[in-house]
This record gives sequence, C-alpha cells and structure tokens, in this order.
Amino acid sequence: MDIATLIPQFGGALWTFAAFVVALSVIVFVHEYGHYIVGRWSGIRAEVFSIGFGPVLLKRTDRRGTQWQVAALPFGGYVKFLGDASAASDKASDTYDQLDEDTKRHTMHGAPLWARAATVAAGPVFNFILSILVFAAILLWQGTPREPVQVGTLKPMPEAAQGLLPGDTILAVSGTETPDYQGFFDVVREMPVTESVRYDIDRAGEQVAVEGPYPFPPMVEGLQAGSAAMDVGIETGDVITAIDGTPLIAFKQLQEAVGESDGKPLALDVWRDGETLEFVLAPRRVDLPTADGGFETRWLIGMTGGLMFTPATETPGVMESLQYGVDQTGFIIQSSLSGLWHMVTGAISACNLRGPIGIAETSGAAASQGVDSFIWFIAVLSTAVGMLNLFPIPVLDGGHLVFHAYEALAGRPPSDKALRLLMGVGLSLMLALMAFALTNDLFCP
Repeated sequence: MDIATLIPQFGGALWTFAAFVVALSVIVFVHEYGHYIVGRWSGIRAEVFSIGFGPVLLKRTDRRGTQWQVAALPFGGYVKFLGDASAASDKASDTYDQLDEDTKRHTMHGAPLWARAATVAAGPVFNFILSILVFAAILLWQGTPREPVQVGTLKPMPEAAQGLLPGDTILAVSGTETPDYQGFFDVVREMPVTESVRYDIDRAGEQVAVEGPYPFPPMVEGLQAGSAAMDVGIETGDVITAIDGTPLIAFKQLQEAVGESDGKPLALDVWRDGETLEFVLAPRRVDLPTADGGFETRWLIGMTGGLMFTPATETPGVMESLQYGVDQTGFIIQSSLSGLWHMVTGAISACNLRGPIGIAETSGAAASQGVDSFIWFIAVLSTAVGMLNLFPIPVLDGGHLVFHAYEALAGRPPSDKALRLLMGVGLSLMLALMAFALTNDLFCP
C-alpha cells in the first residue's frame, strides 16, 4: 500500500474531526453556560463547568469556587452543581442529608422548584437564543436585496450577451414590469427559456433596453454538505453547460433532468474559470419538507441555483433581523419534528436520522465551504440540540422538567427509587437511539 495515497484521506478526516469538535464545543458551551448562569442567578452553586469528559487537560477555579475545565474527550460537557453525585445531577444521598439547611438551598436538589426548573430549561433556551442571534447576525451582515431589483455585481459566466451593468435597476423582463422581487420571480417562472432575454432598465436615470442571459442560469450558488455534487468536486460558481450532452440555459432545466433521472448517473459538463470540466454523479433520493408540514421524495444532486448577478443590498433593521432569526429557528424545529414523526410512521426513510459520523461529515463539509457556511451550520445544529434536550426523556433536560412538573402537581418530587429507575430507562433509550443513528451512518447510502 502506498502511504502517500492515505495522506489526503487522513487530512480530510482530521479536518472533519476538527470542524465537528469546534461546532460541538461551541454549542455545548452555550448550552451548559445557560444552566450555569441561570443556576447562579437562582442561588444554585456550580462546582464544575466542564467542556468534554474524562481526564482534565486544563482547569481554573474562579472566585466563586467553580472549577472551569477542558477535558480530554471533546464530545459534550456538563455543569456539576453543589450536592450532585455526578454530571447527571443525581443527588449525592450520602452527603446531601448532612448539609445544613442554608447550604442545601444552594444545591440543585434543595433549591426552590422555580429555581431548579429555570436552571434546567435554560440550557435549551440558550441554544435557541444562539441560533436566533446567529441567523440575525448573518442577515445583518449579508443585507437584504434592495427593491426594485438592482444589479450589484455580475457573476462570471461563459461567453454570452450581457448588456447589464452593476447599478442597473431592472424595470421589466421580456416586456413585463417587475416592480419588486416577487414580480421579478413571477415573470421568470412563466417566461420561456431562451438564451437571450430583454431587460428594460434604469441606468443613471435613463431608461434603456438591453439584452442579457436567462436570469437564472445553471450556475451553482450553493452546495449541500455531503451531497453528490460536493462529493465529486463541484464548486460554487461552477456553471453546468450540459447534462448528458444536452446544452443547458436555465437552472430549472438541470432540475428537471435530475428529477427525471431515476437515480441513474449523469454526465455534467462544467465551466469553471474559463475551462470546461467533466463530472459524473448519481442523484440521490432525498426527503424534503413541504410548506404544508409534509414531506416529498425527490432525486437531488445537492446544489442550489441563483441569479446571474448578485443583487444590490441594504442593511435591514435590528428587529427585522431578529424576526428572521426567530422564523429560521422555528422552521428548523418544525421541520425536524415533522421529519421525526414521518420516520416513526414510515412515511419517509429512517436513514434521514444521522448520528455522530454523519454530523461530523456535515461539519467538515460546511467548514470547507467557508466561515459563513460553518457558522450557519452551528446555528442549525444548536437548534437541533436544544430541541432534542427538551424531549421528555429522563436524563435529558425535558425529562427533568417532567419531574419538576410532577412535583408541582403532586406537591412532592418522585422518590429516589423511581428517579433511579426512570433515569435508567431514559439512558437505555438514548443509547439505543444513538446506536440506531450510528448504524445509519455506517450502512445508509
């Protein structure tokens, strides 16, 4: 075996692992910091704040007596509060009863119910807050398209008639007025695909007509992490000029060809920086959420298209950006829950559930596309982690909240024996779920 052939594979695996550790560490830190800070505000003392498990690599004790540490196994983290027997926040029965009443008040088990519930809920809530803020910050950074449609910069394209210039405001396409982006998209959706299109524009106060390429060419605007297109080396900015020898003008022609492929391999001619490259890839069956909350199965190669130009943008307001963050986070939660339900009922493949290997591969793929893509992925994963932790399963935050709800209704907490039994059941369920997801990583296409 030639060891030189393993170097790229090793480098790729190392990059994937590093991206996964960074993404997971950020999310875990935010989650556990939510527990920690709300617990502190509620009068509950934290003894240990750990990123990772196992042997401690770095540690520091602050003036409040909390030990902040980084451990050797970077696959999670925990906050151990006063009176806890372990990172799972189970009661240290042998020492808890020996504490005086004032000290018990500062433990997780002796604090008032509201303080315990708030501390438990804070972890997932902080994950959602992180997602909202990241999505909002990305919108603030990228801006929103200025209306009416205005050309910002032109994207590199193969030779074609291009009469548009940066700064042009598009007033009409093929003779139909486009007062805003919705009108622009409606016109393009109904117009026939032609190599040259007439644009009525406002250029420095003068209205003129120019010829330009089809508004949505077969250009790669984005790539889905771990997709067929990414796996064969297609990059953002590539232009798909032909598929199985048939020339392409519009991105929707590419979509139609992929959708009708039934999964058979496709030969793509790709224009990149003046060169023509050839790729062969096979579309994959993917279950996609629909607007009505359901799912549809389609053949996809994992690329998205866009306009032939980058629109001119303007900076949105803070409240608009935050609302966008809330909407994105809500959409991820709704789609994830719908996906889980459809998997349970057998409506879509259970292979949609991925485990640590799949998440790590997606982390590496997102990081390879740039910082903005990686940060977006962290926000998506943070939402998923927050949602998962709210499931009413013992050992998860949602399970603890169920215990607190029982205590509020019954006037007393569940017995220690019942808690131990339920925690064991919950741990078994989580291990079974992780094993199932790992199996999907290894054997699903």
